Amino acid sequence: MRVISGEARGIKLKALKGTNTRPTSDKVKESIFNILAPYIEESRVLDMFSGTGNLGIEAVSRGAANAYLIEKNKKCYDIIKENIYKTKLSDKIKPIIKDVYSALKVLSKAEEKFDIIFMDPPYLKGFIIPCLEEIMNLDLLNVEGIIVIEHDVEDILPRTRASLVRFKEKKYGTTMVSFYCREE
Repeated sequence: MRVISGEARGIKLKALKGTNTRPTSDKVKESIFNILAPYIEESRVLDMFSGTGNLGIEAVSRGAANAYLIEKNKKCYDIIKENIYKTKLSDKIKPIIKDVYSALKVLSKAEEKFDIIFMDPPYLKGFIIPCLEEIMNLDLLNVEGIIVIEHDVEDILPRTRASLVRFKEKKYGTTMVSFYCREE
């Protein structure tokens, strides 16, 4: 796993050993960022269930203004900090060690809003819909913002939910990536 493009291009990222984490593959990541290319420059990014920091780091490397990376697992959090250090992007990336719901509340109280929100929760564990609802309840998504959700193909997501509409989905083997924006 590496940073594919931008300022930190080619830098290898560390991942937790074992099967407890499932970093986004380079193929899926490249496809996501090809779709998001027009929206990356100077965007504010939130990477939920960050794991290695892979998606948030890639976004900042490609020109995002900044990113918050949320991860509750201490070992993963330490790897995220190491990956941020290796990429020399620490002035633009802030890791947060909290569960997602607590972190979202903290970000809301700080009046943060995001242009791109990545969500890559543990597959088939029921996190997606409650997280979408919480993002919208706390008003964390900018008006023209996009939420990108990586999930298992068996995790069927609704076309609309919490004032959001799915405008694109792509399948990669057993992985699905769904893109949501605000309903008009």
